Amino acid sequence: MRRRTLSVSVALVSLMLAACKKDEGGPPVAPPNIATPPPPAQPTSVDVDPCLIQLVRPGVTVAILVIPDTLTLDFTQPPGFPNGRTLTDSVIDIILAMLFLDLTAHRLTTFVEVPVNPPANDRPFRSEFPFLAQPQGNPPIATPGGRNFNFRSDPESAYVRVDRTGFPALATALIPGPQRNAFNDDSNPDDLTYKWVPEFRRQLILLTNALGDDIERLGLRLCARRI
Repeated sequence: MRRRTLSVSVALVSLMLAACKKDEGGPPVAPPNIATPPPPAQPTSVDVDPCLIQLVRPGVTVAILVIPDTLTLDFTQPPGFPNGRTLTDSVIDIILAMLFLDLTAHRLTTFVEVPVNPPANDRPFRSEFPFLAQPQGNPPIATPGGRNFNFRSDPESAYVRVDRTGFPALATALIPGPQRNAFNDDSNPDDLTYKWVPEFRRQLILLTNALGDDIERLGLRLCARRI
């Protein structure tokens, strides 16, 4: 904004000097050719509804997966995110694919297959409960049979919800920070009123405008349509 104002001011001063020289009887002096910066480019309008209604698997759309914010498990389908979740699933890469890519042209694992992720967890997962890898450092050795697990038995009323991430990264990607507490305070019945769908759509439009050109430069097809 400062460069534009300065350029306009210089142009006005040049015109005034030219007028003064003309009044003195000399030949008119043309003002210098000062280019002003172009206005900032406006974001491209996009329709993201095709992203929300595209099929992830037969009969299941992206919208069905994220509304309500619950991670479901269909025992008739192979396990693995978004049908449940295993510890090795690249959840964020899969979510990005279903939100941005045309799934009729690309696999859900398109971003997973980009060779930038670590090939495995830094410590191997265990083959029995609790399955998570041992922590780094020198933790106490677990006794056989799980006798050293201390499970809390407090009633539900003793806890405060901090974050609900039934469908991982949903709140992180499609709910802006100022509204995140309100989203986390809601529950599945609130989701089923489609209360948050306008915000999902608005944030997905912003993200598509910001990232769409980069995704297309990779030779990938967006699920959103430019309008």
